[in-house]
Amino acid sequence: MGFTLSTSLFAQSEARQIEFTEFDLDNGLHVILHEDHATPLVAVTVLYHVGSKNEDPSRTGMAHFFEHLLFEGSEHIDRGEFDTYVENAGGVLNANTSMDRTFYYELLPSNQLELGLWLESERMLHAKIEQVGIDTQNEVVKEEKRQRYDNQPYGQLLPKTMEAAYKEHPYQWTPIGSMEHLDAATHADFMDFYQTFYVPENATLSIAGDLNVAEAKELVEAYFAEIPRGGRDIPRPDIVEPLRTAEVRDTVWGKDRLPMVLQAYPIPAQGTPDYYAVDLLNQVLSGGESSRLNKRVVEQDQLALYCGAFSFGLEDPGLTLAFAMCNMGVDPNQVEDAMNQEVERMKAEPIGDRELQKLKNQIEFDAATGNQSMAGIAESLANYHTYFGDANLINTEVERYLAITPADIQRAAQKYYVPEQRVTLYFLQQDN
Repeated sequence: MGFTLSTSLFAQSEARQIEFTEFDLDNGLHVILHEDHATPLVAVTVLYHVGSKNEDPSRTGMAHFFEHLLFEGSEHIDRGEFDTYVENAGGVLNANTSMDRTFYYELLPSNQLELGLWLESERMLHAKIEQVGIDTQNEVVKEEKRQRYDNQPYGQLLPKTMEAAYKEHPYQWTPIGSMEHLDAATHADFMDFYQTFYVPENATLSIAGDLNVAEAKELVEAYFAEIPRGGRDIPRPDIVEPLRTAEVRDTVWGKDRLPMVLQAYPIPAQGTPDYYAVDLLNQVLSGGESSRLNKRVVEQDQLALYCGAFSFGLEDPGLTLAFAMCNMGVDPNQVEDAMNQEVERMKAEPIGDRELQKLKNQIEFDAATGNQSMAGIAESLANYHTYFGDANLINTEVERYLAITPADIQRAAQKYYVPEQRVTLYFLQQDN
């Protein structure tokens, strides 16, 4: 049955090739177009290759702040009207910021493609960087920090983990950054950030949906070709985080009712050969109810409500994050010991072929069904181009996973899941 499922899914994934056209404008803007007439919608997206890792260490939070600020309007769009244009056209829009990039999108009826291009060209060329908008968004970002980090259960999990795991690389801070840094930023600081990073040569315009490629290309050139290059050097951190030689251990006290055990192991950058072995290893540990960690820590030993691991894949070397939410009254040390035993078992013995085939079936299924939304396709194409210089990985990356062997996974466990290189944090409730 497994063989039948695998081959049928592979046939599906082969059939679902994402065709696309890509080209560069003279100003350096990279453009990717995917034509798909399944629904009368078009996704207009722009990825700027700037995230929190590109920030000045004394001005953290700028990339995420700009995600908010650049909805404030432009020379030709009044404050607060950016959303209105899209909503009146029957569309939706949003943006997000990571450590590696900032991404904007509009999902519109296909007859509104030109509207999306106009809006994004205005954002790139004519954004309003005014003090009134800066002050408004400063309050918005502070409220977001309160809601998502300060008052959210385990809201400090990622900030504290990154701070402990990175001492030299700028991944040590998260995109929300420092409110003190943002308060101290001058109007000139904001203008400098905009003129450095929000330039054609640092952007990928990716459009997917119900479009005609030739017509879309003409519209792209009409709205973007005249935008001048920024011409500045774009800061790209080249810091290599040194491997630890001794485990970092700490306790984070807060309002979290149940103890949380978190372990972070350094792993290679996304897209590197070893990354795929590590990612499959984490799926063995954490992929669904039959995962190793869940079966051992949650079901067998009944030590935790949840236990899992996932790859926090980043453009530079990232982390595996393994964590467990302990049951009430359970000693976190017990939970940690059980987690460590499962990791050591991965090092000691290769997984079975059947277990690996089950994982690969799931990966093929995800590849066959994952590219369903136009916004998702546009984003994937932009990501693959930006990070790896190969947008066609949207079609071929699955092959990298399918090539992984049990020996590759065992070797990855031995190489990357080293106790001396690990960060272990306990998140415990502060006594009142």
